[in-house]
Amino acid sequence: MRPGRLVAGLMAASFAVLFAVTPAQAADGQITGLAGKCADVAGAASTNGTAVQLYDCNGTAAQRWANPGDGTLRALGKCLDVVDRGTADGAAVQLWDCSGGTNQQWVVTATHDIVNPAANKCLDVRDNNSANATRLQIWSCSGGANQKWNAPAGGGGSTPSGFAVSEAQFNQMFPNRNSFYTYSGLTAALSAYPAFAHTGSDTVQKQEAAAFLANVSHETGGLVHVVEQNTADYPHYCDWGQPYGCPAGQAAYYGRGPIQLSWNFNYKAAGDALGIDLLNNPWLVQNDAAVAWKTGLWYWNTQSGPGTMTPHNAMVNGAGFGQTIRSINGSLECDGKNPAQVQSRVDAYQRFTQILGVSPGGNLSC
Repeated sequence: MRPGRLVAGLMAASFAVLFAVTPAQAADGQITGLAGKCADVAGAASTNGTAVQLYDCNGTAAQRWANPGDGTLRALGKCLDVVDRGTADGAAVQLWDCSGGTNQQWVVTATHDIVNPAANKCLDVRDNNSANATRLQIWSCSGGANQKWNAPAGGGGSTPSGFAVSEAQFNQMFPNRNSFYTYSGLTAALSAYPAFAHTGSDTVQKQEAAAFLANVSHETGGLVHVVEQNTADYPHYCDWGQPYGCPAGQAAYYGRGPIQLSWNFNYKAAGDALGIDLLNNPWLVQNDAAVAWKTGLWYWNTQSGPGTMTPHNAMVNGAGFGQTIRSINGSLECDGKNPAQVQSRVDAYQRFTQILGVSPGGNLSC
């Protein structure tokens, strides 16, 4: 992010940092969680609207779940479903005919969360109660033991990482990348924003992943640069008008990471959203690959910049790649201000969608 790209007071997402609480290992097909108990279809009934609950593991079909790779979790021939397409904390889950709805989409993460991307919330045992027949629901992800699960692998993505881009494809996209920008760092960061590249159809998920990586490629010269190259600009990114000032120093908030995070107020906002003190320790963004990737995903999923929507919303709602450019650097590039820079981003996006085997869609420019 170049000087002046973002303004102070940006709204930051409050998605919680997830802690490593690992439940007991699940038997094949089971989803085990709090107190080693299983996600269970009440009464083993397959009728629509049957409650899904916590219960002692018993090996019956009511506790046998499949993760077929289309983002759903299935038992008794039906899908795990959020009641009435709810997205609020406390919305219960049930069994229902598979419909392809976003309320039936789930991402099983490497950190043992089961996330509904449409709500951006985690499968949760109500009231942290391990008693048999306790209803399951969705709730803001907190990292608590009542949100940690072992579930059948697969689904939510087409690669072992659950991300739409495989490591081989990532390496193909960035043949000259800096060793700092690891694929594992990227996949480790995905749990912070589980809706990213997990919303919509397989094509939309791949388009969003390609769009993010294309903009990142442009910002970093193909994932070559970790920090901003013009050191003369470093002292310019401190806005002393902020009440918290610049505790790390006048020249400490220069561009870093895949989206080139800059300015003290952006380090503060990103750090608050991610649960990391980046205001006092901005160097984490250039020293920790997962933190660096998380700052890029923070901007992509929560900030509109000079645009009218977040880049994430631009891709999942069909506005097109051009609107991601506008949200990232539109004030300096769009509407004829710098067509060469816009074309550079478009070229990268078209190249990456080709690698992923999907159409780039329309509205590519801004």
